[in-house]
This record gives sequence, C-alpha cells and structure tokens, in this order.
Amino acid sequence: MKVIIEWEDQFHCWRRYTLMNHQPSAVRTAKRRASSTGKRHRLVDELGRLLDLIDP
Repeated sequence: MKVIIEWEDQFHCWRRYTLMNHQPSAVRTAKRRASSTGKRHRLVDELGRLLDLIDP
C-alpha cells in the first residue's frame, strides 16, 4: 500500500511531502518530521483516505 505524507502550512493547506510504500516507516518519518518542524502531518493512502493525523 502506498502512503503519502502531507504537512499543513500556515494557511491550513495540505502540502505533499513524500510517498512511501511501508506504513510503519511512514508513521515514524511523519512523527519525527512533525516534532522537528512543529507542523501537523497526516498520512493518506493512494485514494486520499486519511490513515493518521500527527500533531507535533
């Protein structure tokens, strides 16, 4: 399953960061990046369904 990591900018628009094929790795990457940037991240699948929402 393809997992897309997106982040929320200051205008509350979701911007694409990267696409990963392994969901546990995508979760770790999004959590690490959310804590380092201080911005919300979310994981969606290739159909656009929300898988996880990560707050810093």
